[in-house]
Amino acid sequence: MSASRTVFAALIAAAWLIAPAWAQAPAAWPTKTVRLVVGLPPGSGSDLLARGLAQRLTMQWGQSVVVENRPGASTIVANESVARAVPDGHTLVFAIDGGFTVNPHLYAKLPYDPIKDFAPITLITSFGTLLVATPSLPANSVAELIALAKAQPGKISYGSIGSGSQMHLLSAMLGNKAGIELLHVPYKGIPQMMTAVLTGEIQLTWVGVFSARPLVQAGRLKALGFGGVKRAPLMPEVPTLAELGYPQVEASVWYGLLAPAATPRPLIERIHADVLKLLQDPEFRDKEMLSKGYEPSGLGPDEFAALIVRETAARGVMVKISGARAE
Repeated sequence: MSASRTVFAALIAAAWLIAPAWAQAPAAWPTKTVRLVVGLPPGSGSDLLARGLAQRLTMQWGQSVVVENRPGASTIVANESVARAVPDGHTLVFAIDGGFTVNPHLYAKLPYDPIKDFAPITLITSFGTLLVATPSLPANSVAELIALAKAQPGKISYGSIGSGSQMHLLSAMLGNKAGIELLHVPYKGIPQMMTAVLTGEIQLTWVGVFSARPLVQAGRLKALGFGGVKRAPLMPEVPTLAELGYPQVEASVWYGLLAPAATPRPLIERIHADVLKLLQDPEFRDKEMLSKGYEPSGLGPDEFAALIVRETAARGVMVKISGARAE
């Protein structure tokens, strides 16, 4: 990142942190049901983790915490609803990274400002995805894949769930850094994409470790590399793309909690402390997170705000390289 961009990011992060600091937290909170808004449909990974979190927070807070699914427009519908909500701590978004770090680069105008309209609370988890191949592809490593792609430019296809999706950005970055041409085939959703790679309709895609591991173990997919910061605990035998010489091919998915921008800072800190306590609880960690491939985080408001700013800049580079556009 350039010096000017670094300074800009620091100023934005500082503004994010200072803006709500003047406000005072209510003496009693929560006083009614807390809505946890999720931008994907029921049954998705983020939805299931949000429901586990909501169940435990209900017991901890003595008020119902309900998950409200508002899918649509790459999580824009959900994010906008929270940005416009009363900033009293009773409406939170269980955010997915792309809605904050990728959407600003895909859409000329969003109905919310990812920086100014939200107060970050905590990072719940961050995780990479596996680069997997259909078994019939004559490549068992990233090096073999690259050699094959160079011999057959534009012939090897990869699936994604749309322009600007994580699968699209990672594949485009790999193609750019390795000097290969891969064919992008977008699908309407993960089920269609998974069917395509399992049947050999496409050769490659990126999949979460929890979903991919049983398929790899059964020989239905081959794991070539991991697009995370470090190796996945559930599949430590798979090297990261950075280890293989491609450190730029990393785009971890993250889930986090954010509130409307004017939510009092003391309340933000209270929610963070309560969620951090839950993330450190052995039963919750094992049952809801580690067993499903999620490594608990618990970053505080300041660190989470800085992370979003950094990753927004990084995703901008990936979007430019990929040529992604809003669909």
